[in-house]
Amino acid sequence: MSEFFDRISQISSRSKVAERQALTEEATKTSVILPFLQTLGFDVFNLDEVIPEFIADVGTKKGEKVDFAVKIDGKIAMLIEAKPVNAKLGDTQFNQLFRYFTVTEARLAILTNGREAWFFSDTDEPNKMDKRPFFKFDFQNFDRDQVEELARFQKPNFAIDEIVEAASNLKYTRAAANYLRKQLDDPDEDFIRLVGRQIHEGSITKSVSEQLRPAVQAALDEVIRDRIQDKLGVAFSGEKKVTSEPEGLATDEIPEDDIVTTDEEISAHMIVRAIGARHVPVDRIVIRDAKSYCAILMDNNNRKPICRLYFNSATTRHVGLFDVDKNEAKHKVAGPADLYRFADVIEKVIKSYA
Repeated sequence: MSEFFDRISQISSRSKVAERQALTEEATKTSVILPFLQTLGFDVFNLDEVIPEFIADVGTKKGEKVDFAVKIDGKIAMLIEAKPVNAKLGDTQFNQLFRYFTVTEARLAILTNGREAWFFSDTDEPNKMDKRPFFKFDFQNFDRDQVEELARFQKPNFAIDEIVEAASNLKYTRAAANYLRKQLDDPDEDFIRLVGRQIHEGSITKSVSEQLRPAVQAALDEVIRDRIQDKLGVAFSGEKKVTSEPEGLATDEIPEDDIVTTDEEISAHMIVRAIGARHVPVDRIVIRDAKSYCAILMDNNNRKPICRLYFNSATTRHVGLFDVDKNEAKHKVAGPADLYRFADVIEKVIKSYA
């Protein structure tokens, strides 16, 4: 996964250059889209895999072309329509994709301008391309979770049934998430009434609804806050108390009264917990501060080090990463977010303690 993330980062660099210099659709194809297909594992020079200017007559329309058709095992798996990098995908017409989708065996279509890639399937109606993408990938602004989602489309991983199932799940999950975000910001009347019927005896009149609105908004905030605390265990004061000190604790690991755990160290702890959450309960990943560094440990045990944060310098920051044999390797970092670069190493040591 780390190697794929690095390759996508290279595509990101290409996209930024293209945004400044690629003035035409052809330049965008050459500088970003074809390298992107190569990154997904397709041979762009093999017409048995990637067919440029793909033609499939649709009804009375003859000779229309879609920019690329991608084949897997001799069957068309994806259709790709390219736009210039300065085109906004939301404003573009991509009728060829809609039409070609119905007359080919492809169940995946990609619209891209080299800045973004929008992924479509047929989750609403079989053999008819959805009007909305189920996944959008921004080549210049992405996180590791989005890259993991993108990895589904690599040639070695390509499984169309799983992709369509995931697309359907993503569509409904995101629609529900958007609705809930809207309610968090400004609950609508129907939502207030829905909650009100569970907590108020009698009719939910307009005046009752207005009385309930502040309580519902406060309750939503409280639920989100409690959920975050449950998941991430933001109870640092409790974690810093050591009930039984493991043998062999180094002198500089002993907490002292003048030690202050910084916001950056807390953020790094949260990131390590997020990385390890797939493998262990997050409350097992504990922060323990010291004078010379801040340790992140499994089970609050210094014999199970995950990493050390050397964030006390005013000019430089380092993170010490441990392998399964407890050997430490230091790496210079700009800040807590750089820990995501080492997610594979962190996951590996966490799993060794699980």
